[in-house]
Amino acid sequence: MRHAIKEQQPTWQLVAATAIVAGVLAIASTGARASECPVASKVADGQGQKMGPTMPKDVTDVVRSVTDLSKEPAGIKGRQFRLRQLDMKPGAIVPWHSHDNRPAMIYIVSGEVVEYASNCAVPIVHKAGDVASERNGTSHWWQNTGSTTAVLISVDLFPVEARMDDHMM
Repeated sequence: MRHAIKEQQPTWQLVAATAIVAGVLAIASTGARASECPVASKVADGQGQKMGPTMPKDVTDVVRSVTDLSKEPAGIKGRQFRLRQLDMKPGAIVPWHSHDNRPAMIYIVSGEVVEYASNCAVPIVHKAGDVASERNGTSHWWQNTGSTTAVLISVDLFPVEARMDDHMM
């Protein structure tokens, strides 16, 4: 697994990253969440899909941009606004992890992935163009069950004190 943080990026990369984040947020705010857990399948946290794999498999996770929110007008100490790209090969696994302390949104750029969430009785299929909201009460794992690489863009409010490891995907 590869983790890279670039402190100083060329202007065009920052503009591109900002555009991607704005696009993800715009899509999410318009309700483009066709890949949510069906209402009839929503269950209490821990009553849905069971804990899955604990180690990643065939997934590349690259941090594209990070903003220290304590230095921004919002003044949120201890949090980073982070944008990552995850490339999931066929059969790839993003291991079991929780979002109780780290809200996120995932935009599926290409491919198809299946989410196994602790608060949904059925697996959730995410296709290109979908946005998955990850918030408090969500523990889950993802798998690329397709035959092509799936590309995902993740934006989250990452706690600075957290240590990025294989379980913080």
